[in-house]
Amino acid sequence: MQNRRVVITGIGAVTPVGLDMPSTWDALINGRSGVAAITRFDSSNLPVHVGCEVKNFDPVKAVDPKELRRTDLFEQYAITAAKEALHDAQLTITSEVAEETGIVIGSSIGGLQSLLNQYDVLREQGPRRLNPFCIPMVMSNGASGMVAIELGAKGPSYSPTSACATSNDAIGQAAELIRRGAAKVVFGGGADATVSLIGIAGFDRLGALSHDNELPSKSPKPFDKNRTGVVIGEGACVMVLEELEFALARGARILAEIVGYGQTTDAFHVIAPAEGGAGAARAIKNALYQAELQPEDVDYINAHGTATPLNDIAETQAIKTVFGDHAYKVPISSTKSMTGHLMGATGALEAAVCVHAIRHGIIPPTINLKEPDPQCDLDYTPGEARKVHVDVAMNNSFGFGGHNAVVVFKRYDG
Repeated sequence: MQNRRVVITGIGAVTPVGLDMPSTWDALINGRSGVAAITRFDSSNLPVHVGCEVKNFDPVKAVDPKELRRTDLFEQYAITAAKEALHDAQLTITSEVAEETGIVIGSSIGGLQSLLNQYDVLREQGPRRLNPFCIPMVMSNGASGMVAIELGAKGPSYSPTSACATSNDAIGQAAELIRRGAAKVVFGGGADATVSLIGIAGFDRLGALSHDNELPSKSPKPFDKNRTGVVIGEGACVMVLEELEFALARGARILAEIVGYGQTTDAFHVIAPAEGGAGAARAIKNALYQAELQPEDVDYINAHGTATPLNDIAETQAIKTVFGDHAYKVPISSTKSMTGHLMGATGALEAAVCVHAIRHGIIPPTINLKEPDPQCDLDYTPGEARKVHVDVAMNNSFGFGGHNAVVVFKRYDG
């Protein structure tokens, strides 16, 4: 049997604005920023001194203390989020269920800080002093592997890597596994911990980062005429996806249904989006086609909205290309204005925002949007959250390398 329906039954998150999904959602709908001065390392030699760090994170609440020296921070974020999602779904992974439970958790870069730390050890103390778990800490599939071990999931697992589109792809690919009958349950999402010296320095050399150090909570400014770039964030978000019949049979609470997934490549430039947002527009069209929906059916769009000059314009153009006149009627917001850019985790968190918008009838705002760019003239929900009935929500994620991933969510109607 092909094309099984896929539903979401649980969500977990570790973010710069909350250590779980309820606190994260509360922060987002109340417009609270997670941008602050960097505390993890000395940034005095950099032009950027702010980021969106996860604050007050205690990995021991989810990770065995003996595993802490064997895991990178991004893996610890992923394990924590996955366990919250499991609890939220009220799912028990029995020996029978385990073999039909998959893991698709991506990372844009893997254990970056562990790589740097272990290189210093190698250089200063020699190869015999390296952590024996150096490679598992660094590899980008480490989160999927560790979550599978922690949960006892023995179905298909892998880790897509498509830059900033990573975890939107992970959720889309997780849904595809269920649709074709390869699994009944899949944990889908992403994790990254890129608030590091090389992460900040490297992105800044690309000219991508905001230098608004004096008033950190006033950036980033998606779609604003005076936007100055990205603020780097970190964290994890994981969803429990289930085959509808399996979820109904166990009496699961269904949060929403995944109805469409579109994936394209610009084949244009490794950093800049295709002119006119052409690749993004095709991904949106593909997602709506799979969902069997028209643009007029979409009630909310969570934008990629990075606050970079080219991306915000290209995304606006892509939405206009597909939605036509309806582009001016559908509410849009960029929650990166509060969380910063969580890299490989950002798509999953913004997918979770779409699900919560459907469930609660509230659209988070785009904060810091004071003076709209004339080329970004759509309804970006500036300043304050808005109460709107949402039946269909769409999540956009676009990444370096020209990767475009769009996922469409719908209210579950039985």
